Amino acid sequence: MLKTRLQQLLSQALDRAWPDAPADALPHLERTRDPAHGDFASNVAMKLAGQLKRPPRDIAQAVIDALPDSDVLARAEIAGPGFINFHLSPQAFRAVIPRILADGDAYGRGEAGAGRSVMVEFVSANPTGPLHVGHGRGAAYGDCVARLLDAAGFAVHREYYVNDAGRQMDILATSLWLRYLQACGETLDFPVNAYQGDYIVAAAERLRTEAGPAYQAPVAELPDADADNPDAGIDALIAHARATLGEAAFVKLLDFVLAEQLDDIADDLAGFRVGFDRWYSERSLVAAGAVDRARQRLADAGHIYEADGATWFRASAFGDEKDRVLVRANGSHTYFAADIAYHLDKLDRGFAQLIDIWGADHHGYVPRVRAAVHALTGEQDRLTVQLVQFANLYRGAERQPMSTRAGQYVTLRELRDEVGVDAARYFYVMRSNDQHLDFDLELAKSQTNDNPVYYIQYAHARICRVAEQLAERGERFDATTIDDTVLARLDAEHEQRLLTTLARYPEVVEAAALGYAPQTLAHYLREAADAFHSYYNAHTFLVDDAGLRDARLALVFAARTVIANGLDLLGVAAPESM
Repeated sequence: MLKTRLQQLLSQALDRAWPDAPADALPHLERTRDPAHGDFASNVAMKLAGQLKRPPRDIAQAVIDALPDSDVLARAEIAGPGFINFHLSPQAFRAVIPRILADGDAYGRGEAGAGRSVMVEFVSANPTGPLHVGHGRGAAYGDCVARLLDAAGFAVHREYYVNDAGRQMDILATSLWLRYLQACGETLDFPVNAYQGDYIVAAAERLRTEAGPAYQAPVAELPDADADNPDAGIDALIAHARATLGEAAFVKLLDFVLAEQLDDIADDLAGFRVGFDRWYSERSLVAAGAVDRARQRLADAGHIYEADGATWFRASAFGDEKDRVLVRANGSHTYFAADIAYHLDKLDRGFAQLIDIWGADHHGYVPRVRAAVHALTGEQDRLTVQLVQFANLYRGAERQPMSTRAGQYVTLRELRDEVGVDAARYFYVMRSNDQHLDFDLELAKSQTNDNPVYYIQYAHARICRVAEQLAERGERFDATTIDDTVLARLDAEHEQRLLTTLARYPEVVEAAALGYAPQTLAHYLREAADAFHSYYNAHTFLVDDAGLRDARLALVFAARTVIANGLDLLGVAAPESM
């Protein structure tokens, strides 16, 4: 990309002008905000002033004088206290077009990751009901991050951690059993804090069809609900179900409803263009003894102690606000102990970087998990946690509830059906993941320029229509004949704007990947579409002048490639007609 080539020139100039400069004085380049200040700027002269004991402007002038000749750079100049502003040559921007046309869907892919292995764990919603629109934001964000990292040259592994152990699963199995008893004709009061959704009723009907009366039991023996303490009431029902059915039958109920929920989640996510390399079971982790191994690993390193009958991890020694219990006084391990075991398993599988994408309600949990990974590895940066803020869905002025236990929520599947996968995915990632998102259904469904995903897709479709019109005229475009002589005809303001926008694409992809920021790409695509639409409205492409026609077609066909590639990284389709 152009930034990389300019960085190489700057490094060479720095070596020539100041061979005694510190080896770590890497030249920093950033895009300028004002085109009058050039295309890129560097503060390297000011950074070196103290070490070289020379005025920054003197250092900057020496660097400029030492710049090698290159067709990339038109000129460089000193600004302010010692910034170096770089103006790229028109030829440098034009040279991007043949590369885009030649690279096709590979354009924008880079090598910043250098094959470094990265595990991205995301969604990981409890399999206690269908995914709702809140889960959808985490799914879209996590998938886009994984796609971007892959495009930046990382070796990416996607994983869904299945929380299939613990009390919530016991409540789910008991909820199924109670609905099953109702399906068998029993009359009973369904607990308010059991899972209420229609999906439990449907699962119970299927269980009754498959198992007949195998799980029936006298309703009179059910413990009464405790209105003052609903949690105690549901716990009593769980204990009663286990005692009545036997542990093996209770586990079969759990496995039945778990399989149904996971199949539904996987199907829902596949329809949302989200897939995983592995679905990792918490129960399998516990059964394999991984929790005990993780505790022993921490104990061997001196990070465990006993107090008040419990086993504690010295989390406070690694940045957490206090130490954390791993094994309770009753001998049961905590959720945190299982999470440590899971992260140790990730590390033992050889992943160089771990990325966890969680809902914002888990923010208090981040320091303890980071502390555990730090204790296990001796490194503070092996784990990155990205929190996804809530997505609020509005129908007009009415905000929709999202309570899984109560069964009152808008599912991801319903959202997909209403606004489509493309709009849902784009809207989910057009804001930073750490910002709250109000999802505007009416805007997402509109076919107007105010709808950003429609506006971008329409640009792609318009260019496809230009290609159709070219064929209808009996003419053809040969990308192999496009060189700088042809492209030099592109001197209009709209053409220059589109050229410079397309040249930025690889930088945008890399920055979005390294910053875990798909919104950067979403905004860029809106900008690229706007540059194209403005060009389309101001100029005719299929002109009689064959040279000018080919130059303009090369530019717009390159724009089509960039838009399609960018949309693909967001998991959004690039339609050929609209």
